[in-house]
Amino acid sequence: MTENKKLFIFLSTHLIVWTFIPSISNQNLPLDTIEALAWGSNLDWGFNKHPPMSAFAVELVYQIFGKQDWAYYLLSQLFVVSSFYVIYILATELLSSKKHAFLSILLLETIFFYNFTTPEFNVNVCELPFWALCTYYTWKCINNNKIQNYFFLGVIAGLGILSKYLFIYLIAGLGIFLIIYFIKEKRIQFKFIISLTALALTILPHVQWLFNNNFITITYGLNRAGNDSDLLNHILYPLIFLGKQLGILILFFIMIFFLIQKLKIKINFNDKKLLFLFGATIIPIILVACTSIILGAKIRTMWMTPFYLFFGVLVMYIFQNYIDFKKLKTFYILIGCIFFISPSIYLYISLANDKKRTDYPGKEIAKLIENKIGNNSSLVSGDEWHAGNLSYHLKSRPKWIGYTKTFKNGVCFSEFPPKEYNFGNAQKTLVCLDK
Repeated sequence: MTENKKLFIFLSTHLIVWTFIPSISNQNLPLDTIEALAWGSNLDWGFNKHPPMSAFAVELVYQIFGKQDWAYYLLSQLFVVSSFYVIYILATELLSSKKHAFLSILLLETIFFYNFTTPEFNVNVCELPFWALCTYYTWKCINNNKIQNYFFLGVIAGLGILSKYLFIYLIAGLGIFLIIYFIKEKRIQFKFIISLTALALTILPHVQWLFNNNFITITYGLNRAGNDSDLLNHILYPLIFLGKQLGILILFFIMIFFLIQKLKIKINFNDKKLLFLFGATIIPIILVACTSIILGAKIRTMWMTPFYLFFGVLVMYIFQNYIDFKKLKTFYILIGCIFFISPSIYLYISLANDKKRTDYPGKEIAKLIENKIGNNSSLVSGDEWHAGNLSYHLKSRPKWIGYTKTFKNGVCFSEFPPKEYNFGNAQKTLVCLDK
């Protein structure tokens, strides 16, 4: 079987399994997906927490499939497997064989960012294909000097920023690589001005929105990260961050050490491919760590979701001459076990605990509200979770207009969810609907 066929089977299986499992085990969509749907019901070029790309994506799916939960799990997996495919294509250019490229993709299954957490479509998952494509087109630009490559690079980088601002760390990492590359080559490629122009035009509507809304998303991001004046935390938080990253990669490194014949590392800083992979992987992580050191900021684990997409390619590039192909059969079996253990754990947790967000009785509460006030509501206000669930589940699909606002001809539920559905220990909130 060729590596291309193996890849197709792997990606197809990943897509099917991780779409099917949450579809049968979850009673309600996850928090971040409901949040994106709330934003999508009233599209704008930005929202109080994030740029608009995740909302654009779920709204497109809603217009096609409507209130079909499985469609949003499918959307998330399409973003994951499409990024895997782009990585594989680039890996075939960087590594010595397609076999090495395929192994670099399989290694990603050892990182829980790319399996266990993927059913929840959010801004982190939304970044993945743009992260992969931005890296791919940067490589194409320096090796295939075509104008369209520079244009696509700029547009994709812009879409990445519109997914989440942390995408800037990848741009910075690749930018540092390009500076080093130009210095070594003793020339500058001015066609990158095309990329910068395309990027600027892509994000321009969002920048205008930011000016009109007091840069609310940037303020939100800074508040989430924190800015601690305690000098100790400028040391403690980065150490915690680095410790978590090592924990995330433990299984990844175990599988690498299992594959290689001997631990021998040669770092050649004149190697363009290696420098490029460092720019796409190591430098962005170093920059995040530096941010934590300078600001004393807590870096949330899930923020790092896209940062490890090319780790398999990087490590495989370093050790490609030391791979023990006699161990491949056992390696495939171990990866297969990891592949199916992860969704099995997800399924067990989902079925064993009935007080998670994904067990929230959103459909039942929507029916109760419709029985009380009818099904012709066009606006809903409140927090993204409670009001967002009503926006998604009510037949009229009311637009979410932000945090609680009353309506002249509307009705407010001062203690929401209704007492008929006192879900877990959730705090009561205020939700208003127009009639």
